[in-house]
Amino acid sequence: MSAGLAPATKAGRRRAFDPVRATVVAAPLLALAAWGYIIVVEQASVGELFSAQTRAQVADFVGALIGLDTALVIGEPAPRFLDLGRWGELAGLAVETLAMSLLAIWLSVIGMLATVMVGARRSRGRGATGVLGWVAGGIVRGVWVVSRSVPELVWALLLVFLFPPGVLAGAAALGIHNFGIVGRLCAEVVEDLDPRPARALRAAGARRGQVLAYAVLPQALPQFLTYSLYRWEVIIRTTIVVGFVAAGGLGGEFRLAMSFFRYTDVAMVLVTYFVLVVLVDLVAAQLRRLAA
Repeated sequence: MSAGLAPATKAGRRRAFDPVRATVVAAPLLALAAWGYIIVVEQASVGELFSAQTRAQVADFVGALIGLDTALVIGEPAPRFLDLGRWGELAGLAVETLAMSLLAIWLSVIGMLATVMVGARRSRGRGATGVLGWVAGGIVRGVWVVSRSVPELVWALLLVFLFPPGVLAGAAALGIHNFGIVGRLCAEVVEDLDPRPARALRAAGARRGQVLAYAVLPQALPQFLTYSLYRWEVIIRTTIVVGFVAAGGLGGEFRLAMSFFRYTDVAMVLVTYFVLVVLVDLVAAQLRRLAA
């Protein structure tokens, strides 16, 4: 019997869907289709990217950024790289941007801690209470999906009607978007934990908060911190885009500099932002090593 079943088993394995193989086949086909659409439908010429006119425009723009070419500059006769007072202003805006990222990650983490046990499937029981748990868990997961499906930029556009433009509006937009991401990631961490400590506490009559504090957090806290720090690194890279809309931190200054064609100011903002991102990456990496 085993010999007769062997060919069928092998055939079933051959018919099984292999996502890696499908991705390897589909990726180049999608790339060819995309380039075909650009060239045939949009009638775009790839050669324009390397034309003499494009190279001249790039050279003029780079020259304006570093202060060597003032032809594109309006109202800025000389570069401001040597203006220490301007660097001090940008440092203050960098502190605002850092505060925006910290407030955003704290909002998302607090929201995650308040909902992770409800959203985690393993934490739900059976019977009438279990049905309520499944309903509540579905609602929480739906909220996570909505919050992470809407981009930070869209949340910022919506929240500027509720909050005055500034750090708070940008932090709220970033916090809402990352709440769904951190919540989903940490719920999967909870689902993969050893269930015996939480089961023992529930059998002893512990409340949900006590189960979270004494059974879940001791096991999951290192991974919670790791995911939160990774998202903080992503948030600090998105603050300039959100600040562009919410008029907070370096993003708001970047928008003003671009609007008034102050290209050396644009370059100074980008340099300050680059330094801020590098510092946050170094701090987050060190904190992850301590949490591991």
